Amino acid sequence: MNKVLRRNPPGSFWVISVLLLVWNGMGVAAYLAQAFADPETLAASYPPAEVAIMQSTPAWATAAFAVAVFAGLLGVIALLARKGIARWLFILSLIGVIVQHSWTFGMSGLLDIVGAERMIMPLIVVVICVFQIWYAGIGIKRGWIR
Repeated sequence: MNKVLRRNPPGSFWVISVLLLVWNGMGVAAYLAQAFADPETLAASYPPAEVAIMQSTPAWATAAFAVAVFAGLLGVIALLARKGIARWLFILSLIGVIVQHSWTFGMSGLLDIVGAERMIMPLIVVVICVFQIWYAGIGIKRGWIR
């Protein structure tokens, strides 16, 4: 029988997992702040051209943002619970990020307004998504999660 032994993860697993929990929690907070922001708050925080783009965001892009952040949060909760479904949730989160960014930085015209330097944070988001998938895979391979 090819049974993978469940091993106790090292302390670094818990530190990384908690840091990812904080990161994903910030993503959920960012989604909620944007999804439920009133026009006055947006107008006070962003230039009019950016507000216009935010207000014209299609439902599918907002839904992708929600999928990205909530799948990421559920993924890290599964990681902390040492469940292998974490990897699939992180993959779903990455798909949500890619779909959301296809609107935000591809179709919306935002890059023409704000410039390429605003791509730094979205690139960091993608890198962390890929890291989460990889790390959950390592956890499965080493028997920390199953």
